[in-house]
Amino acid sequence: MNLLIYKTPEELNQDLADYVIKIAEMAIEENDRFNFVLTGGNSPKELYRILSIDCKDRIDWEKVYFFFGDERNVPSTDDNYNGLMAKKYFFDNLNIAQDHIFYVDTTLAPEKAAIEYKKAIDKHFEGNDIVFDLILLGMGDDAHTASIFPHTTLVKDEEVNVASVFVEKLNTYRISFTAPLINKAENVAFLAFGENKANALSHVIVDKQKDFDTYPAQLIDPIDGKLTWFVDEAAAKLIES
Repeated sequence: MNLLIYKTPEELNQDLADYVIKIAEMAIEENDRFNFVLTGGNSPKELYRILSIDCKDRIDWEKVYFFFGDERNVPSTDDNYNGLMAKKYFFDNLNIAQDHIFYVDTTLAPEKAAIEYKKAIDKHFEGNDIVFDLILLGMGDDAHTASIFPHTTLVKDEEVNVASVFVEKLNTYRISFTAPLINKAENVAFLAFGENKANALSHVIVDKQKDFDTYPAQLIDPIDGKLTWFVDEAAAKLIES
């Protein structure tokens, strides 16, 4: 595990963009495509802007395939739909071909949406092992990642899969990669900034006795890949002290 701490979110995002570009270049050189899993919410918006505007000429976007590590059970036109956020801040700036973007179909019931998303991923990987080149993850102040929330069924899900989960604290369903699917990736990168993440981050990074139920982000430990945390000083303040 590699922990990178930055003075500001701005410095963090610039370095994270360079990191994404480096992995994209290597994947395209080796396999002629880059399988890239995006995270949702507000945290990655500036990263997506940097990649799609400031750095748009540094990646061969025609060879990039985009996926989502989790999705909210809302219509695709809803502002909370991760796919819509990525479209606004990322895809529209690059005119990405629609067949290179794998959206979660939330017109389906959550369980069916998860099944169909896994089928689409299996088809893309042509029945081979599902190993993404890079999975971006965020982390909530409750230490959830993707939609693996504390004390939910996904914490104990041992299948390499996409699953639906009811999140009681939010009174809603989510569709999410399971931890075993995430842990098959070549590279996993967490993006976390802000003082509100400090307590969760300290438990996830520092605790030797793991408590996956309470701190699900502890589950993320790639089998053969690399794990990198990109955090700012505010989020890391309890680690440094």
